[in-house]
Amino acid sequence: MMLSQEYLHLEEQYGARNYKPLDVVLNRGEGVWVWDVEGSKYLDCLSAYSAVNQGHCHPKIMETMIEQARKLTLTSRAFRNDQLGLFYRDLCELTNSHKILPMNTGAEAVETTIKAARKWGYTVKGLPREQAEIIVCERNFHGRTITITGFSTDDNSRKYFGPYTPGFKIIPFDDVKALQEAITPCTVALMVEPIQGEAGVIVPAPGYLREVKQVCESKSVLLILDEIQTGLGRTGKLLAEEHDGIEADLTIVGKALAGGFYPISAVMSNTEVMDVLQPGEHGSTFGGNPLACAVARTALQVLIEEGMIENASEVGAYFLYGLKQINNPLIKEIRGQGLMIGMELYPEAGGARRYCEELKKKGLLCKETHDHVIRFAPPLVITKADIDWALNIIEDVFTAK
Repeated sequence: MMLSQEYLHLEEQYGARNYKPLDVVLNRGEGVWVWDVEGSKYLDCLSAYSAVNQGHCHPKIMETMIEQARKLTLTSRAFRNDQLGLFYRDLCELTNSHKILPMNTGAEAVETTIKAARKWGYTVKGLPREQAEIIVCERNFHGRTITITGFSTDDNSRKYFGPYTPGFKIIPFDDVKALQEAITPCTVALMVEPIQGEAGVIVPAPGYLREVKQVCESKSVLLILDEIQTGLGRTGKLLAEEHDGIEADLTIVGKALAGGFYPISAVMSNTEVMDVLQPGEHGSTFGGNPLACAVARTALQVLIEEGMIENASEVGAYFLYGLKQINNPLIKEIRGQGLMIGMELYPEAGGARRYCEELKKKGLLCKETHDHVIRFAPPLVITKADIDWALNIIEDVFTAK
């Protein structure tokens, strides 16, 4: 049996260096728990950045994947398959959407909304060609393609990768007045995360999305919500937009859409916007493949039938309350919604990474973001007993420092 250090050596020798993971080598997962190659057990408080909301290796999703893999995995979109329409129906009925466009990754889905919004601007809103503007927010994270990187405000993400795609305007997050002032006759859309995850779990003021929606409607501007991390139960609602009682014109989901078993993302939209895309204008060889669609249908089913969304709301509030009881002057703020929680530390703490490494030694896996924030986002199947165990570990680490 190879040891962790041997695996780490292989990665260091042969792998690109664009990641800095914690030095734990995992080889098995079940529910909220994962094990490394030496057999040590850990509570996963990251959920693969919310891709395994349903828990690791959910048996029903696994059964569907095996069954579908035995029958048909890929046809491309040159032909139809028997799972695609069923996936469309299930997701539309669940989210009150009109139309679905499936892709593979979150970044691809974001690029899809950009293309759809721009064409809508030219063909429906009547803008002059090449003049469409899309508004985004500071500290956004929507992916890593060149276009998306171009409207990031994270210098580390964009510093050496220009020139970039034009047509984007950046405003502060959680600032309705800034949105009103930024809109011009050429504005076609606002793209925003309901909660900014990579920025450090930044939760806007209550009602922010509702006000944003009103402004967009009044100015004939599309509202695009990136729910790749916040969607599918993470915040205690199926979609985070539900907290403000709105429906976006375009909503992006991914990550947990297949429960961590297979890459699939989707753009959910109203008919007016989605129908601007015509044959040959956009597509994907793997997008909408039967394996992804079958797995996603079951992943959605267990999310609803097993009460995971309600559990995220209840247990998330319990976790948030428990974290706020930890008394350490280096903790600046605890914030979050549902099971999407951030613990921000003061700079004097010496960075969040060192605490993540200490938590790992005690059997809890989480990850720092933006230097000073620890993100806690366990699978939605976590129990209060699991949370109590985690809180004891977290308190021990922050009491010892």
